[in-house]
Amino acid sequence: MSKKVNITLDMVKRLREMSGAGVMSCKKALAETDGDLEESLEFLRVQGLSIAAKKASRETREGLISSYVHFGGKIGVLVELNCETDFVAKKDEFKQLAKDICMHIAWSNPQFISREEVTEEIAAREKDPDRYFPKVCLLEQSFFRDNEITVSSYLSSQIAKMGENIRIRRFVRYQLR
Repeated sequence: MSKKVNITLDMVKRLREMSGAGVMSCKKALAETDGDLEESLEFLRVQGLSIAAKKASRETREGLISSYVHFGGKIGVLVELNCETDFVAKKDEFKQLAKDICMHIAWSNPQFISREEVTEEIAAREKDPDRYFPKVCLLEQSFFRDNEITVSSYLSSQIAKMGENIRIRRFVRYQLR
């Protein structure tokens, strides 16, 4: 039998700072995990994935184009990041998400957004697809700010946080040779 833990405002505040989730979501996560912060973070992550899956079919016609030029001017990235409304597209969190994705692309040099973009011809040439796809597909790569999660997981957490479907539509990476 699990013990009943009194969920304090400080606990909710701390989890909210760690996760970026809403107050009620943090309170629910803490209640479900008997106040354990690490388990609550995992609970919120799983919840975020289910929220993102529910929103995946929504149209994304708004958004922005973001850019990043790496120190020294040798690498530059342009990304089109789409969302459902211009309200979200104007938020600082959305702009930061776009910048993070640009920086990740500059760092990791993906060739495709997802597996679905890889042609059958290219995929057939690869002897070890389990190693190939995470190297070349943006959404399958370990996120440069936190190697414990993929870009896809990071994007899902942002979808849950902002409450809208978000999609990376396209990107271009330039590098001086």
